[in-house]
Amino acid sequence: MPIQFRFYWFFIYIFTFFTSTLFAQSYQLKFKTNYGNFDVILYDFTPNHRDLILHEIEKGTYRKAIFNRIVKDFVVQGGELDDAILAREADYPTEKPKRLAPEFHHRAYHKIGALGAGRDDNPEKGSFFSQLYFVVGQKVNAAELDKLEILKGIRYSQAQRTEYLVNGGQPRLDNDYTVFGEVIKGLDVLMKISTLSTEKTHSTKPVTFTIKVKKMLPKRKPKTRFSVGAAVIG
Repeated sequence: MPIQFRFYWFFIYIFTFFTSTLFAQSYQLKFKTNYGNFDVILYDFTPNHRDLILHEIEKGTYRKAIFNRIVKDFVVQGGELDDAILAREADYPTEKPKRLAPEFHHRAYHKIGALGAGRDDNPEKGSFFSQLYFVVGQKVNAAELDKLEILKGIRYSQAQRTEYLVNGGQPRLDNDYTVFGEVIKGLDVLMKISTLSTEKTHSTKPVTFTIKVKKMLPKRKPKTRFSVGAAVIG
């Protein structure tokens, strides 16, 4: 077999392996917005955040929710706002605020289309229970990645570096905010939302979204019971 054909089939094998690994996750979500729909896959390797959002969907938290913070080249954020969460918690000063412990994984990073969990400045880097964001990102250069590796004490894989250098993202958020999924279809819809006219990061026209559990692989009853055991900081 000529070498070029062997290289071609090797490339197909590698692409198929990594694609099948990604799509072998258990749950997919459909985000239905008034600007179009897009699909998201939830990572099984961040199980507590996966189960949390499934629980919140079941509760109705993300039924006609709003993307209330839109920053071009940065993020599209939705769910409960920081101020509302912190104000509610301030009403109960004797109770320590509860946060979901972070789940950092080398396969979960802030590339364009990444789904992350919002949080405040708590030192444990724990996530809010009902706030999410999508990375719409910006261009990144090699010097920035080198600097972040030193600053954060992390090491980017070749695949991560390639993703950031070719497509962009927000690597400065890595290992500070939990990424637990990514857009797999309809990224153009999310990017369109990120360019809408805003006033102080709020869209001048409401951007609503409803999340539906679209697909489960393998098929099984959704695990939407969220346990607040050891995974919660509080």
